Order: sequence, then C-alpha cells, then structure tokens
Amino acid sequence: MHLITKKHLDRRALLRFGGTSIALPFLSAMVPAATALAATAAVGKPRLGFVYFPHGAVWEHWAPTAAGRDFELKSILAPLAKHKQRMAIISNLGNKPSESSAVHAITSGTWLSCVHPRESHSPLGGITIDQLAAKTLSADTTFASIEACTEPPSSGGTNCDRNFGCSYGSTISFKSPTQPLPMENDPKKLFYRLFGAGDTAEERVVAADEYASLLDLVSDQAKSLKASLGAEDRSMVDNYLDSVREIEKQVKKKESQDLSKVKLPEAPAGVNPDFDKQLNTQFDLLALAFQADLTRVVNMMMANEGSAQSYNMVGVSDAFHPLSHHQENAAKMEKLAKIQAYHSTVFAKFLDKLAAMQDGEKSVLDNSIITYGSNMGNSNQHNHYLLPTALFGGRIKGGQHIVPPEHTPLANVHLTILDRVNVQAESFGDSTGRISEL
Repeated sequence: MHLITKKHLDRRALLRFGGTSIALPFLSAMVPAATALAATAAVGKPRLGFVYFPHGAVWEHWAPTAAGRDFELKSILAPLAKHKQRMAIISNLGNKPSESSAVHAITSGTWLSCVHPRESHSPLGGITIDQLAAKTLSADTTFASIEACTEPPSSGGTNCDRNFGCSYGSTISFKSPTQPLPMENDPKKLFYRLFGAGDTAEERVVAADEYASLLDLVSDQAKSLKASLGAEDRSMVDNYLDSVREIEKQVKKKESQDLSKVKLPEAPAGVNPDFDKQLNTQFDLLALAFQADLTRVVNMMMANEGSAQSYNMVGVSDAFHPLSHHQENAAKMEKLAKIQAYHSTVFAKFLDKLAAMQDGEKSVLDNSIITYGSNMGNSNQHNHYLLPTALFGGRIKGGQHIVPPEHTPLANVHLTILDRVNVQAESFGDSTGRISEL
C-alpha cells in the first residue's frame, strides 16, 4: 500500500544493478500525495484534429454495407484498417446550411460551423467547432490551433462566388463569424511559425525579439488609424488587432517553450512541387505540433474544393476537379475512388505517428478525436447529403459503423465531439441532438 506522504517517486525512476538499469512501470507511488490521478501527467490532454478532403467520396467505395460492429472496410477506407478499433464511420449525415447556388465557394468554410453564411463579400458565418474547442483545450499552449493545407488560397475560380466572395472557399476554420483563419500551404513558413525562424536556437531568439518589436509598432499604428475610419473599416481593424494580440501571446509563450525532447527535422525548403511530399510534410509538421504540445487543435485541408491537382503517384493523370464530375461513368468513378484511397493512405501515416507518441500513460491518438471527412456527398451532383465522415481516436467508441436516421445533421456529430472532450455546449449549428453511439 502506498502511504500518503509529501514524497513521491519520479516517473523516470530506474532499478539499477551494476551497469544495468530497468525502467519502472507507472506506479501509484509516482502520483504526488493527495493528488488525483486525473490531475497528473499520467492522464494525457484531450486533442482534436479535423482533416478535410475535397468534393466528397464515391459512396459505394466508402460506406460499409453492414451497420454495427460486424462490417468490412471498402476500398477508400481500407488503408485505415490498422485503426479500425479506434474508428467510427457515420452514415446518413447531411449539412443543410451548406446548400446554396455557390456550388464550391461555401462548402469547405461551412463544414465545421454548420451555419449558412450571409450573402456578402465580407464574411459572416459561424464560429467553427475547432475554434470553440480551442478556447478550452489549448488555453495553456502556444497556439490555440494550427491550420495547414497543400494549395494556396483562391482569389477567383470555383472557390469564389459573386454573392459570397472568397472567404469560405479556402479555409475550414472561423475564429468568429467574421474572421476566417488562413490555412498555411508553405511547409517552411509553417515550420517557422511553430518553431521559430532561424537555423539555430540562438537565431530563433533574435528573430522572435525583432518580431515582437515589429508587433508593438504595428499595433500602435493601427490604433491611431481607427479614429479616421468608418464603422465597417473599424470592425476590420478590430479583427486585425485581435490577430496581432494573438500573435503577441504566441511570441511570449514561445520564449518559455521547451522543445528539448522533440527531435526537430531541418526546416522544409518551401512548397514542394511533388504533391505527395508536400502533403506528407504538412501532416508531419502537424504531428510535431501535437508532440511538442504547441497546440491541442489542428486543421488540415488535403486539397481545395476546385483543385486541379493530378495524382500520377497512383496512376491517375486526370485533373481532380474535372474527374470529380464523373457523370456516373464507372471508369471515372474508379479513378476518383483511387485518389480518395490515396488520401486515406497518407492520412493513415499521420494516425500511425500519433499512435506511436506517448502522452501520459496512453498515446496521443488514444487521447484524441480526429475527424476525417468532406462537406460534399456526390461530387457529380454537388449535394450535401451522405457526407463521408469517419472519426478516429480513443475518446470515442470505435470499431463500428453508425447509421442514424436519414438526413441527420452533421452538427450532431460536432456537438457530440465537444461532449467527448469536455467542452460544454447546449447546441451547435443546426444540431438536433447527439450521436449516442459515439
């Protein structure tokens, strides 16, 4: 029996004999006296990830035939078989607030909000689940959340619309109804944001000091500017100043972060023309952000809704977006499903990394919920029903295919996720309830 005293064993304690040492397993004696286990490092921190792939999925290659626990994975999800027991596939989901004449322009931007935006080039939608959760989960980390993607934001084309503008087509994350968060597609810039600019720790400290001084200057100038602006422009400047203040907080937190236990790779060279390497590098950086506990919320867009990317690495030379308009042609649908299975293969590597990372007495994946899905169903019809959605991690009841009633709001899944990571919310978007099976 472990007596309650003021002393406790170091969790790194070893049994030593001569030149040999053996690590001890986790013992109750390693818990400080009168300290609940839940308040110690033995319990990892809850984390959320949202991974978006564009333009839906070929349903017959995505959804299992059987509901419940006795199901077989179809080809698109087959690369994730290793994580089946921590996987919950949810069918019959729709996102009615995403419906509009703007076929692509508001699709990605409403995936995590389930709020129909105002028709305006100035954004007005809804706060997304990642940002709502980040206020609680990442309160003591350097970054509230990290947003990554593979392609640059669009300033025209299918990701923009004459009624809704371009605010919703190149992001999945909104900090507030009027503040979309940019997704970073340059791995070098993302690396510098996470770990600081410079090749050495000393160079990064100098760069951080210079950056902090610049922020002070910009903040003072912006405050002076507000006095001469109209109401709408003042609102935009307020949003800008909020972003400046957030960066100031990040700079201060960076000064105290300890990265000694994280093996950092060399900074990436920049955007990689090899899409496979570009995609994998972005996922690797998000995994490092979790490992270093820089944030507990990450977002990833694997490609834009209107992406023209080809996938020669899996033998598909067609541009993605034209191929997605398959007109129910079986050959085109097979090619599209092959691309979607490739996306799952890359995503599976990300999950593998999280599963291998220790977080308390479990792994990062055990302590996480990672949502993998899209905000479109049939890409040929541009509809928002039968949304491909799968959740992974140890904070859900995995190993099952859940089939709720038809046209169940996607927002019900988001509300349930918030419950599972202890973020309180009575409702979310157009939710009608929770997914009890999760």
